[in-house]
Amino acid sequence: MNSPTDSTDPQTGAKSREERAHHEARSPSSRSVTFGADKPLKLDAGGELTPFTIAYETYGHLNEERSNAILVFHALTGDQYAASPSPVTGKDGWWSTMIGAGKPIDTDRYFVICSNVLGGCSGSTGPASINPATGKAYGLDLPVITVSDMVRAQTMLIDHLGIDKLFSVIGGSMGGMQAMQWAASYPERVNSAILIATASHHSSQNIAFYEVGRQAVMADLDWHGGRYYDHGITPRKGLAVARMAAHVTYMSEQSLQSKFGRNLQNSTEKAFSFDAEFEIESYLHHQGMTFVDRFDANSYLYVTRAMDYFDLAADYDGQLAKAFMGTKTRFCVVSFTSDWHFPTAASRTIVHALNAAGASVSFVEIDSDKGHDAFLLEEPEFFDAINGFLHSADRSNGLADPSDDAKDRQ
Repeated sequence: MNSPTDSTDPQTGAKSREERAHHEARSPSSRSVTFGADKPLKLDAGGELTPFTIAYETYGHLNEERSNAILVFHALTGDQYAASPSPVTGKDGWWSTMIGAGKPIDTDRYFVICSNVLGGCSGSTGPASINPATGKAYGLDLPVITVSDMVRAQTMLIDHLGIDKLFSVIGGSMGGMQAMQWAASYPERVNSAILIATASHHSSQNIAFYEVGRQAVMADLDWHGGRYYDHGITPRKGLAVARMAAHVTYMSEQSLQSKFGRNLQNSTEKAFSFDAEFEIESYLHHQGMTFVDRFDANSYLYVTRAMDYFDLAADYDGQLAKAFMGTKTRFCVVSFTSDWHFPTAASRTIVHALNAAGASVSFVEIDSDKGHDAFLLEEPEFFDAINGFLHSADRSNGLADPSDDAKDRQ
């Protein structure tokens, strides 16, 4: 990974992190590829996007047969730094628990690719990127992006890397939507797919929560109709509120109660004020303010809208099974008992459609009190499920380490 081009320490304060995030949006520290006018991207909204850039990171090594590549997709506010430190926050990659040597997505065995989604803010073309037609940030001049657009851009990246077929596509939440779209649109290029805490369409409840967040951003006077870049400011308050509202949906009632209950922050007596008195209030304030230091407000509008528009069955006459008819891809679908953002019922709908299509599918519901965010946290049963599925897929596709059979016999 290339070194960042500025000397700001991402740990020194909010302003420095915000500056680093702005820099990364236009000049990522990670690898990137720009597709020029000879390779435009056709968009669901109509027209084409050109030029455009996809920023990505890789882990492990591609084998000689180019058959061990796994494409990992990030969720709503993630980035390409799945298993390496963020150049903005300095924190470990968002899936460092899952990706690495000896981990379920084993980089001694697999070549792992993770790209920043189109419309994001970590180096792939998004609203903070420079519009070559104006010399200024796109803002809302960037066409609305869909999950299908994200995936088409990713196919171009995979072609650029010289990979014909992926060993697996893996993602949770919005990442699961991308994995599903890959498996439906390019079944001949996907050996296996792991769909985690996701759904085949965004529910009306989820659309409602995201609309609250978008309205909070757009109601901030510093938003300036999406042209806040030109004013050198950020709609911090609106974006923070959007993050606070969304973050509640990522947790479960059990986890909130066990962590915070009704405990007061730094006091044993009520102050009878509207300050953040409860621990949960302080926690949400912290989540909101740290989020605005690393994420672009307009990107938040774009990626949430992409999730809202996602409805795989709608592209197949309203019949989800048609999306997978005749597929040879092996599937693993994972849900968590306390996830009310993408509940188990949504995963079962996918499983039923896969069964109806005659696909090979495994399903596991993990007992967890951590809510939707469980797939990003330490969950041994979840790790075992992913590890077991990938090892099974290894054997089916000739990637198994000869020592595995000996280990299994012990």
